[in-house]
Amino acid sequence: MPYSQREARAYLDRYGGPSGTRIELVETDRQCFVRVLEDEEERTYSCEPGSFALAFAESQRMRLKLPAIVHL
Repeated sequence: MPYSQREARAYLDRYGGPSGTRIELVETDRQCFVRVLEDEEERTYSCEPGSFALAFAESQRMRLKLPAIVHL
């Protein structure tokens, strides 16, 4: 379930601001993107909708011990 702007802003503020460690998931009707921001490094992964994007984002969230994935 996507977060509201207020929830996303509170999450970013709590976990280091816009440049803090986080996992972002962007879903469109044609593609999904998982963006991993860690140690001032950004990696973006793309895949088709309905594939493993959410599972991959969740595995990265657990690896980084973050409380949530930011859905944009």
